[in-house]
Amino acid sequence: MTNHIVLYEPLIPANTGNIARTCAGTNTVLDLIEPLGFETDDKHLKRAGLDYWDQVQINYHKNLDAFLATVTDRKHLYLITKFAEQAYSDRDVSDTNSDHYFMFGKETTGLPETFMRENEAQCLRIPMSDHIRALNLSNCAALVIFEALRQQDFPGLEKSHLYDNDKLK
Repeated sequence: MTNHIVLYEPLIPANTGNIARTCAGTNTVLDLIEPLGFETDDKHLKRAGLDYWDQVQINYHKNLDAFLATVTDRKHLYLITKFAEQAYSDRDVSDTNSDHYFMFGKETTGLPETFMRENEAQCLRIPMSDHIRALNLSNCAALVIFEALRQQDFPGLEKSHLYDNDKLK
């Protein structure tokens, strides 16, 4: 079982860099659907990901159709959008025998409307007040992936760690 964060045509390098760092810390695959709004050697992208780039598996896809061709079971493809009715935390993603794909849209326009309508049952939202249009993309990715990992009992992650200079011991 592998978790994937999928970014549809991301525009802001710092968001993608932050998400890559989250992927490195959670053993999550990062799927990037082109076109990207930046070069992958962009200094802001590298800065946001710090020195973790070699710890992230990144898959590049030429377009949405190319990405979808890699997904064997669409029932494990989740579209994160503010237009959904079901909260991301209400969906059972505990199945550790299947890959899970959490797809996020472009920062300015989200996911394509036609695609969301075709996959409405797979659309999930993050509850938030109506005071803002949306939360930051990298924050959303972190919220969703950690809920999935919680449901999966944090596979492959340390739930506790002892440090040489532990501030709580």
